[in-house]
Amino acid sequence: RFSLSGCRRSSKSIMAERVPTGFCPPSAAFFGHMGAALALGLANVGSAYGTAKAGVALAHLGIQQPARVMRGLVPVVMAGILGIYGLIVAVIIVSGITKEYSAYKGFLHLGAGLAAGMASMAAGYAIGMVGDSCCFAYAKTDKVFVAMILMLIFSEALGLYGLIVALLMNSTAAKGEIPCFES
Repeated sequence: RFSLSGCRRSSKSIMAERVPTGFCPPSAAFFGHMGAALALGLANVGSAYGTAKAGVALAHLGIQQPARVMRGLVPVVMAGILGIYGLIVAVIIVSGITKEYSAYKGFLHLGAGLAAGMASMAAGYAIGMVGDSCCFAYAKTDKVFVAMILMLIFSEALGLYGLIVALLMNSTAAKGEIPCFES
């Protein structure tokens, strides 16, 4: 017969070892997952808007100046990169969510997701507007190409700033270990 008598511990000794501190509510993981969802969702909204807005102008460029289409594709590619920023942040946030997850980490991850997502959404809006205007102008003259690239670089930088802030917030969350249980 199999017996657990040698493995048993009293419930009082188990409770004495693992006393919750109150810093790790079940809702903490919800906020962390919301940060990941918002990073990915908002970044892709910005990416989609920028791609759609610049893509329409690119189609017009293809009708007027078919030889310039490949150079006019730059705004669409730069808008697509914004979605990757959101994906990177979402994967990093989700990989940091563990069984013992504090509210501190949950709120930091929510903030990181919002920073990356909203910055990428704003960048997508800017890239879409610049790409739209500049592709129409590029159909008329090729002198605006360098100015278009410079404006797109500064627009893309907005999303990159959000990515950097999100990474810094995530590293802060990884450093700040708040115990879920008293030992």
